[in-house]
Amino acid sequence: MAVGARSGHDEPEDRPERDESPAGGAAVPPEGEGDTSGGDGGRPPRRQRSFWLELPLLVGIALVLALLIKTFLVQAFSIPSDSMQNTLQRGDRVLVDKLTPWFGSEPERGEVVVFHDPGGWLEDTVTPEPNAVQKFLSFIGLMPSSEEKDLIKRVIAVGGDTVECKENGPVTVNGKSLDEKSFIFPGNTPCNDKPFGPIEVPDGRIFVMGDHRQNSLDSRYHQELPGQGTVSTDEVVGRAVVVAWPLGRWATLPVPDTFDQPGLTAAAMAPAALGVAGAVPLVLWRRRRLTAGRTAG
Repeated sequence: MAVGARSGHDEPEDRPERDESPAGGAAVPPEGEGDTSGGDGGRPPRRQRSFWLELPLLVGIALVLALLIKTFLVQAFSIPSDSMQNTLQRGDRVLVDKLTPWFGSEPERGEVVVFHDPGGWLEDTVTPEPNAVQKFLSFIGLMPSSEEKDLIKRVIAVGGDTVECKENGPVTVNGKSLDEKSFIFPGNTPCNDKPFGPIEVPDGRIFVMGDHRQNSLDSRYHQELPGQGTVSTDEVVGRAVVVAWPLGRWATLPVPDTFDQPGLTAAAMAPAALGVAGAVPLVLWRRRRLTAGRTAG
């Protein structure tokens, strides 16, 4: 066919293009832009997951977090007896710091600590059988365990200390008397029901007593056991830092000032001090000998 030949109906050479724009002359965006259908080749938008389908996932995450917190950070414990009155009352819930022991922190004098039964302390204590719900809540740390035999006492002396208490006398640590009026139960004596000592606390162990002295079977009453009633630091769960329940009794559990008195750790520091004292003459003698050798040469 020759160039410029036409077939069919006669039409103008330059006919206007068909207007396919939306009504009103609105601009049509290029393909792939402004696609409100999800921008994925015209596929329908993804439906948002139902809240009820996401709920089990959220609950699972919450339980895992609770378990991690209980294992590594803090755990709640219930006070089952009156041995720590008036600092702690029966039924109080305390939060125990379990984090610092992971960094090598050791129990210190004056701290209130929770520890596992070292063996023989609670052998006559009957614990109630928990139901399935209580076991689960205890496992994730939302409820204190009734199966584990744990105790809570105040640390009086640590490894290397010498502790004793004679009848009508105060408790002494490394020869320093403790002023316990701020925390022992009103009307109690420091140890008249069970005088003891002197006891040298082995390294890696602690000597503990309850604040209600005449109602506490503490280290004094287990001196026939290995360590003379002291507790291994490996058995310590952590330090009780706050009374969290009931809300009306919310309070922190600081270390009493008497445990910060000067000289309380003097006995524990004595070996190091003696070592330094013995090393000084040796160093001076060696320097004098070297000086004499250089002079002679």
